[in-house]
Amino acid sequence: MKVIKLRDGKERSLLRRHPWVFEGSIAGGRADAGETVRVESHAGEFLAWGAYSPASAIRVRAWSFDVAERIDASLFDRRIAQAIALRARLPIDSDAMRLVHGEADGLPGLVVDRYGDTLCAQFGAAGVERFKSVMADALLRHSGCARLYERSDASVRALEGLAATTGWLRLPAGDAGTTELTLREHGWRLTLDVAEGHKTGYYLDQRDARKLFADSVRHFGCQRVLNGYSYTGGFSVAALAGGAAHVTSVDSSAPALARATANVALNGFAAARHSVLDADVNQTLRRALAQGERFDAIVLDPPKFAPSAAHAERAARAYKDINRLAFQLLAPGGLLFTFSCSGGISADLFQKIVAGAGLDAGVDGLFYARTSAAPDHPMTVTFPEGEYLKGWAILKR
Repeated sequence: MKVIKLRDGKERSLLRRHPWVFEGSIAGGRADAGETVRVESHAGEFLAWGAYSPASAIRVRAWSFDVAERIDASLFDRRIAQAIALRARLPIDSDAMRLVHGEADGLPGLVVDRYGDTLCAQFGAAGVERFKSVMADALLRHSGCARLYERSDASVRALEGLAATTGWLRLPAGDAGTTELTLREHGWRLTLDVAEGHKTGYYLDQRDARKLFADSVRHFGCQRVLNGYSYTGGFSVAALAGGAAHVTSVDSSAPALARATANVALNGFAAARHSVLDADVNQTLRRALAQGERFDAIVLDPPKFAPSAAHAERAARAYKDINRLAFQLLAPGGLLFTFSCSGGISADLFQKIVAGAGLDAGVDGLFYARTSAAPDHPMTVTFPEGEYLKGWAILKR
């Protein structure tokens, strides 16, 4: 077994069972991509078994902190079985859910979403890439699904020195291999294509926030709703289900807006209650303000403005700008649902940004509710970086 030796004093994070070892923490040792290595302190004490990634700034991702544990197919089988069993215990009102959430499930770099009888997986690190076939078999065995599509096309693959890979990993004989699927969520139906779009085709992490939005629209009687960065219209369907008279979905992707329109129709809502706008959200907010428009509820769910802490300052300005405009566009008593999925923006910082936006807009509001990723996207004690999605529901005075 190849050994990776850390610099003196760099063992503290592993002693706390944090699963990452950065390049700058390593004193010596090398291995092939995805190869299992023994990580030792500068004094030679065992710290962890991990997967080595020669191209990544995260040079080792820990598999286990137990010196007696074997890193083999049986370990991955147990980890996958445990992850799926956990989801079975969670109160998830959907036939779509995240079954494996990377480090939080002891499988760094692996993300697996279930849509009915179909799994969609992203292998985002050298370690899980090396054991892909073993993991694919275990996923089908423990989930009961027959189909597994790979969407390993996220930008993180390039950081690992891995090429983008997509396509069917497992498909039963005679199956036509359609990638168009329909999921059920809170009694709604929503379509997606696992071969296209963001993530694995849909934002399952916002499931609970969509339900809260539907309930809030109903409770506060919101009639005119603007859904910024709407993607395929999940929050738009939620608003209509909550009784909104009209929803405008704004996104810069025409295919996403076409699917949003289809999702509205699929749930039986009249076409006249929904309109789409293929446009930049920031410019749309400015134009609406100049034209004197007002909305009873606004959703802002932008893409990742800050992929790392180094981008936080610029991202903070962008978040503040769109939230300031949204506050100004809200009618008195209006509702703002605003989100950040940027890992470089902490929950505390995001709250300060949103509060600052309200002050700049000259309005006051109540922080009505805080949201985070749905529980099938867990954050753990040892891996706080798992908290990437944070949101606030704010009621304008």
